[in-house]
Amino acid sequence: MIGALSSLASRTLFAFDPETAHGLSIRALKSGVIPPCRLPEDPRLVQTVAGIRFPNPLGLAAGYDKNAEVPDAMLALGFGFTEVGTLTPKPQTGNDKPRIFRLVEDRAVINRLGFNNEGHAAAFNRLSSRAGRPGIVGVNIGANKDAVDRVADYVDGIRRFYALATYFTVNISSPNTPGLRDLQARESLSALLGAVLAARAEEAVRHGRSVPVFLKIAPDLTEEGLDDIAAEALAHPLDGLIVSNTTLSREGLKDKSMANQAGGLSGAPLFALSTRVLAGMRRRVGPALPLIGVGGISSAEDAAEKIRAGADLVQLYSGMVYGGPGLASTIVKSLSTILDRDGVSAIRELRDTRVDHWTAMKL
Repeated sequence: MIGALSSLASRTLFAFDPETAHGLSIRALKSGVIPPCRLPEDPRLVQTVAGIRFPNPLGLAAGYDKNAEVPDAMLALGFGFTEVGTLTPKPQTGNDKPRIFRLVEDRAVINRLGFNNEGHAAAFNRLSSRAGRPGIVGVNIGANKDAVDRVADYVDGIRRFYALATYFTVNISSPNTPGLRDLQARESLSALLGAVLAARAEEAVRHGRSVPVFLKIAPDLTEEGLDDIAAEALAHPLDGLIVSNTTLSREGLKDKSMANQAGGLSGAPLFALSTRVLAGMRRRVGPALPLIGVGGISSAEDAAEKIRAGADLVQLYSGMVYGGPGLASTIVKSLSTILDRDGVSAIRELRDTRVDHWTAMKL
């Protein structure tokens, strides 16, 4: 039943432009039109990462639930965790429309949204209303486009949502806010992580718990840039990396009519690039630091391959544009089937088994 409804929902939404379709899907989830999918917990998929017990390794990436409107509805679709945002201190409208483009032939999306969101206060009120409910909800924090001190905006995010977030993601990798990716440069990154993690330490004393902090990076970094990020990640008490955000590359696209649109590319064409960067980062940081693999996941085989390339957990978003709301439950159930097929007793046994394959790959 959920499969048929998922297919119908996808076909219906494709009749609208992408941003309108996104808004309609949020409304459908809020209204309860899309039914939940309660999956029995498979203990082989359970992992503790950064001190958090994840019921399965599949999460919803930031960018879908920008304003923390439907975290519980997304968890009810089968995701093991969900991430809201990116949230900035002040509301902002983002870039001019149109700013989302489907590349159907490539099963891809280009967006140049620009951190459009209703700001900290609105999201804080929504997350406060669900305080005490079960489920892992990460908060993805960013900086306002016009911020005089962008580091201060990230610190504000830590302080504002500390009591409500299961974990934080520091997003410095969106290509749609001018100058934001400059924070990935080593000196700037060191200052940012120092300030954010100092704020986390202070809030941990105040609240009696330490909330994990992840850093989300771009897939378009040079080898030297990846070296610098790995060094800074290991030099600070960071809890993990999310690899990766959207790409500026347009290599290999079939839909040439949309390829010249500005913005970040996500979906199937991002899979190989992001997975190679993931494996390279695993090699750089060693086995202990948690990594979350993102980019181009649309099936259980994709998710499993990210884990083989070094990920502890995985996330998707664009895959749901084409796979519909039933995609999460399909992937989670199919991961159990993969473990059966491969004779694997726990999902963590897949991790790192193909790191060498991916780091050697020429794209």
